[in-house]
This record gives sequence, C-alpha cells and structure tokens, in this order.
Amino acid sequence: MSAPSPSGSGQPPRRTAAARRRHRFGLAGRYATLVLMLVVMLGPIVWQFLTSIRGRTENVYDGVLPARPTLDNYVRVAESFPLLQYVGNTLTVAALAVTSNMLFAAMGGYALSRAGWKGRQVVFTVLVATLMFPFESVMISMFLTVREMGLVDTLIGVWLPGAVSVLNIMVMRAAFLAVPREVEEAAVLDGAGEWTRFTRVFLPAAKGALAVVCITSFMGAWDDFLWPLLVLTNSDHYTLQLGLKTLAGATTVNDQRLVAAGAMAALIPMMLLFFALQRFFFKGVGEGAVKT
Repeated sequence: MSAPSPSGSGQPPRRTAAARRRHRFGLAGRYATLVLMLVVMLGPIVWQFLTSIRGRTENVYDGVLPARPTLDNYVRVAESFPLLQYVGNTLTVAALAVTSNMLFAAMGGYALSRAGWKGRQVVFTVLVATLMFPFESVMISMFLTVREMGLVDTLIGVWLPGAVSVLNIMVMRAAFLAVPREVEEAAVLDGAGEWTRFTRVFLPAAKGALAVVCITSFMGAWDDFLWPLLVLTNSDHYTLQLGLKTLAGATTVNDQRLVAAGAMAALIPMMLLFFALQRFFFKGVGEGAVKT
C-alpha cells in the first residue's frame, strides 16, 4: 500500500505560494516570447500594408497609421505595369508546379516507402545527397539543358526544373511509411492491386502531407525570382516577381507606396492558400512529415 499524503486526504499536496509564483512567471515569460516572435515576424508585413494604403501626400515615415487610408495605390500599381498578365503567368507556373509535385512526389514517395525491390536504399541515398547542393551550383547546367531543349523564354522552361522536389518526395515517403502495415495487408487480402492500394489506401491517408507539398510547391513557384530572371527575356512572359522588380527599379516610378502595394498583391494569394489548407498542413506536419 502507498503511504498516505501529508494532508491525509489522499490527494496530492497543493503547490506552495512560491511554486505558484514561479509557474505564473514562467507562463508569462513564454507568452512574452511568443508575442515578441509574432511582432518580429508580422511587423514587416503590417508595415508594408500600412505603407500601401497611405495617400500620395503622406510621408511614409510619418507615424505608424496612415491619416487617410486609401486603396488608390493598388489601382496605380495595376496601371503602372501589366499586373494581371504577370499574375496570370505566375499562376500558370504555380499550377503546373503544384500538379506535377503532388503527382510525382506521391508516386516517388510511394515507391521509396515500399520494400521488395533492389536499389531502393541506393536511390534514397542519392536523392538525399542531392539536397546538399545549392541551386546556384547547378543553375548554369540547368540553363544549358533548358536552352538545348528550346524552352528558353517560355513558362514551361520556368516550371520544368521545379516539376518535382526531392524534399517533397521525402515528405510523401515519410507519410506513406506512417500508414499501418495492417491496413495494407487488409487491402491485399481484399484483392486490391498496387495501383488500387496507392490511390484508395495510401493517398487518402496522406492528405496532410499532400497539403504540405501543395503549399510548399506553390510558394516556391510563386516566390521564385532568380530562375525566371535567367530564363525569361520577353516582358510578356514575366512572372510577378520579375514584374515587381521592374516596378521597384523604374525611373519613372519612385514611390515606396506603389512598391509596398505590389508586394502585398504578391503576398495575398499565398496567405489565402495557406489559410485554406492550414488544417491539412499542420496535420501533415504532425502525422509524420518529419519522420525518417
């Protein structure tokens, strides 16, 4: 039998006043740290937004809140350069990147998660080793390859190098490894073939990982600047990031309000996509996206 508690009631002893104070101070410190991180991360975005809604006559650095908020800067951005055309080009590349990454990463991750074929570990090791090479070390060879294929100055040439990411393959592999083996064995006993197990068992169980792949692929294609800068020469094919560069560097446009409005226009689609898929995103991260 266990010894009775000092209070004699069988309940654990209550915290002392000093322990309660330490707990409150520790909790307050954690919340203060979280608030500080929130300010550091969201502060620049909030400042950009407030700058983008300032009037033409207002000083950008005159106070925090604009005196007369207006959306006129967004209209001026659309009139200063072909914003909708650049957004359309970027959406085309992003849609291709999301589709190809979700398809090929799922297929590659499924193949690497299945035992029974020789060379699986070698392929996995080679893929992981490629993550050590930065993009700058291979972009010249990639450009020469795209040029030989006749895809320079095309949106296909912008999309092709990012058609599938090794990191996304690893994410899908980890998600498929987290599926209980008993579920697959039950599908085999029911007569399900390889393709049926892949589409009916593993993909539905990896919705969270697919959301991770979708968001990261979209963000990578939407934010990419260096590769489109190398491939594209005709302004009609520019993506949004290249268009913003021309807006910020134009000699006739020297207005930080317009640059801020353009930056916010580029940020809003990513925020909308993340908020729409955040439930699946965090589920995918938590259910095995970092499992090896």
